[in-house]
Amino acid sequence: MPGLPARCPRPRDLRRGAVLTWVFLVAVGAAASTGCWDRTGAAATAGSAAVLPSVRTSAPAPQASRPAGTADREAVARAAAEAVAEGKSGKKAAQEVVSRSGDRWGAVYDQGEYAAFAEDLDGRWTGVGLWAGRGRGGRVEVERVQPGGPAARAGLRAGDRLLSVDGHAVTGLAVADVVALLRGAAGTPAVLSLSRDGADFTETLRREQLRAESVTVRELPGGITVIKVASFTRGSGERVRAAVRAAPAGARLMLDLRGNPGGLVTEAVTAASAFLDGGLVATYDVRGTQRALYAARGGDTTRPLVALVDSGTMSAAELLTGALQDRGRAVAVGTRTFGKGSVQMPTRLPDGSVAELTVGTYRTPGGRSLDGAGITPDVPADEGAEERARTVLGGLGVGP
Repeated sequence: MPGLPARCPRPRDLRRGAVLTWVFLVAVGAAASTGCWDRTGAAATAGSAAVLPSVRTSAPAPQASRPAGTADREAVARAAAEAVAEGKSGKKAAQEVVSRSGDRWGAVYDQGEYAAFAEDLDGRWTGVGLWAGRGRGGRVEVERVQPGGPAARAGLRAGDRLLSVDGHAVTGLAVADVVALLRGAAGTPAVLSLSRDGADFTETLRREQLRAESVTVRELPGGITVIKVASFTRGSGERVRAAVRAAPAGARLMLDLRGNPGGLVTEAVTAASAFLDGGLVATYDVRGTQRALYAARGGDTTRPLVALVDSGTMSAAELLTGALQDRGRAVAVGTRTFGKGSVQMPTRLPDGSVAELTVGTYRTPGGRSLDGAGITPDVPADEGAEERARTVLGGLGVGP
């Protein structure tokens, strides 16, 4: 079973106290986001969580303790098995155990929902092309729309409230249930009932295969190359390395991680390798067992680098920022990041559904835990952050 992108709330949700989950984003067409899982990848087997062998530094202790506020995977699997034996929903039983555990990022998905993540990891998805969040009272609102997608062509915009999908009310529904309503084959209609400024309206959209580029590059005056990483989907780390290699000689680099909700940890480590010559990127624990992640050798360590961050910088994006900051490679500019530093891994349940459970936390090379704290930028900047970053870059000398 492949690793998945991180599941995370977005900035506007944090300001209004709402919760936005990655699985919901995926369902409606986000190329990458989510609640906040940071995965190391690898295959999961029945009753056991996946672990990436390449970053294992020691064997798991047989009786390793689990972090407080997390679900017991054996209890989750047992509840699912008992429910299946009684002819009930294993997924629902597992969800109840996860919910009672207090695991903030834990979730359970059926086979179809989980399989859908495979294409999202490639920056592809089938949907109507909108990002949505769940706010107070179970309200579901459009966060933003995919340029050129079905939702954008229909005129949907951020702030629209989603009332129903194909006649099924979404207010108060579990995230997975909303996912089931929004997912579907390309070409099939999705009838959305919405509300804008107090007026209700209906739009019939056609689901499409959509694609977004996770890494984009642009040049600014003054010899600045901006590398924007929207999320850490499969291949994004190598695209960052390619962008750094292709930057003009003597260029100053701006790594824009604003609004990046995370993704695959392995991709963030590869991205770190673009700016580091080997060495530690992060440590993390899985049920008390310590592991480490290292950058590859040969990265660009001379050109001035600024990392742009904000409250939407999450998970794997925070891991990358923390590594560059702790190792003195980049100056972080912007606002404090979200603070999601826990690790989730998948457990296959008896009925084929998958439980994503929190198994530990990660730390920066300097030993900082980001969970709940986030990263405080070296240079605070909210409005005009990019201009502030340009000023900072102007004061950094260009290496040989």
